[in-house]
Amino acid sequence: MTSVETQVERRQRPAEDDYRELKARIVSAGLLVRQPRYYIAKTAFTLALYAAVPCVLLISQSLWVVLADAVIAAFALGQMGLLGHDVGHRQSNGAGRLNDAMALLIAPVLLGFAGAWWRDKHNRHHSNPNVLERDPDIGISVISFTPEQALEKTGAVRWLNRYQAFLFFPALLLEGVHLRMESIKYLLSNRARFRRTELVLIALSTAASVWFVVAVLGPWMALLFVALSQALYGLYLGSIFAPNHKGMPILERDDELDFFRRQVITARNVYANPFYDFWYGGLNYQIEHHLFPNMPRNKLREAQKIVRAFCAERDVPYYETGMLRSYREVLVALHRSSAPLREIFEY
Repeated sequence: MTSVETQVERRQRPAEDDYRELKARIVSAGLLVRQPRYYIAKTAFTLALYAAVPCVLLISQSLWVVLADAVIAAFALGQMGLLGHDVGHRQSNGAGRLNDAMALLIAPVLLGFAGAWWRDKHNRHHSNPNVLERDPDIGISVISFTPEQALEKTGAVRWLNRYQAFLFFPALLLEGVHLRMESIKYLLSNRARFRRTELVLIALSTAASVWFVVAVLGPWMALLFVALSQALYGLYLGSIFAPNHKGMPILERDDELDFFRRQVITARNVYANPFYDFWYGGLNYQIEHHLFPNMPRNKLREAQKIVRAFCAERDVPYYETGMLRSYREVLVALHRSSAPLREIFEY
């Protein structure tokens, strides 16, 4: 078959067939096979990092040690959240009791928020990334992702939205608290699986954590430790998730793009290297993750080669950039979307 005939055949082929062909290539390469050894090592490392935090506090309660340990705690919480993300997507264990047990250990016990809330929200995001009125990640009440959303804001939010690009990263310092509050509200108003179990575990883990830091550090030092660790935890998580889709094309609710194209054009990759792979927990391969959310984290780099080449074959834009540029693009997009409010307040 000539190259011209091949191009004609591709144009005539239903768009839905593209994803089937891509997945066949991924399966053929063995990239969806479970990786138990990798996840045993990753889980052991993450739990050890998490356990090191209270151990340090028991050894020394000096101010500088406490401050340094708060930074370590934020990183440990972030890494635990990334492991929970993998468990939520069943990348590590697949469906079953072991995965349920891991989910209950990580979210309500070690992180203090409801996994049921996160899975519901995150699954809706994966189904409709950057789709207006369908993706909860671009339906946030205090952020405007389009000029139309900005004009719909009222009260103090409308006033603050004018400079949302400048306030975005400072606001992430509150993300750790936001996760807890939103997830508890979800459990109280929805009949989620393990609803009562998660509520009890969140209450017990929060009480135990507060008792421990107060008993070891005293009330004021404990307040400093908790405030700093939670603020940096929120900033770390936000800095990982923000580049994934913010500033990328936003689709209308009735957009008819097929699954393959919708997932690719709305996602942004961050250039791969061993440090970024570790820091982002594999989410720097956002395109590959969205196409194959149950793919084990350590196979995303291999998948990238196949996906990038396939996108080139189909003339589908595949976007990746550096870490700092990704943040710049996010902030520029937020600044542009709030422009109508600045124009209004100028007069």
